[in-house]
Amino acid sequence: MQIEFTVQTWREGNQFIAHAMPLDVASAGPTPAAARAALEEAVGLFLRTAEEHGTLAEVLEEAGYAPDGTEWRSPLWIGVERASATIGA
Repeated sequence: MQIEFTVQTWREGNQFIAHAMPLDVASAGPTPAAARAALEEAVGLFLRTAEEHGTLAEVLEEAGYAPDGTEWRSPLWIGVERASATIGA
């Protein structure tokens, strides 16, 4: 079974962070490619563990996925934006 997800990558100090949306799984590495590879492994482990515990459907539904026959449809992203907030006066 294939589960689609969107990846955000950013730099924190000397590490790169890769985050799988909407699964809310993250990993890190010294390069963007290493962070992405670590994330793919982490997502695989996360999903296999949920499947082994019998909670995969619950986990996917809570993340916004919808069952579609024997597959799961990922949420349809309307947009991914960079925003800012003002603190103080």
